[in-house]
Amino acid sequence: MKEQFLKQYNYLFEDELLQEINKVGILKTVSEGDMLMDIGQELMAMPLLINGAIKILREDENGNELILYFIEQGDTCAMTINCCMGQVKSKIRAVAEVDTQLIMVPIKKMGEWMSKYQTWQHFILQSYHDRMMEMFETIDSIAFLKMDERLIKFLRDKAKVNHNDIINTTHLDIANDLHTSRVVISRLLKKLENSNKIELQRNYIKVLDL
Repeated sequence: MKEQFLKQYNYLFEDELLQEINKVGILKTVSEGDMLMDIGQELMAMPLLINGAIKILREDENGNELILYFIEQGDTCAMTINCCMGQVKSKIRAVAEVDTQLIMVPIKKMGEWMSKYQTWQHFILQSYHDRMMEMFETIDSIAFLKMDERLIKFLRDKAKVNHNDIINTTHLDIANDLHTSRVVISRLLKKLENSNKIELQRNYIKVLDL
């Protein structure tokens, strides 16, 4: 089964590396809402996403969460790479945004492949760069965007990673993700609905024009 999933990496990695990933990688399936990794956890492997999406969060001293970025099919996580290579405990929490399948690559292989395979080195460095750019966007949105602009960006990102204009979420979940109150989010969502940007339903939000 791993061979079938790894076909999507054919354009990135040479056959020898794909064979090694197939040999040592562990296929894992997580359901929507499942925690894949938690803060303070010792990391033994790095994820390669086969399908689905994972949201990466940080937590403040009061236990409030903030989304840093999403990782999708064909991606890996920059913070995981950093922790794996530095052999330190996880600084982030990873939660399945939707049902997701991934291959877990043992830490001990990461350094070995960095020197052995140029394609792997390029993939890791490019992934690290891409995730850092996404994290900078998150920081910029917090520092420079108003809450209504942050909400629009959040809804766009959710629709993108889910590949669906239907977003299954609650006002409270959005408020927690954006580090604000449910009342504020409900007011802004109603404003977007009145502007025909979204359609609000009891258990989901439909993106119309964002």
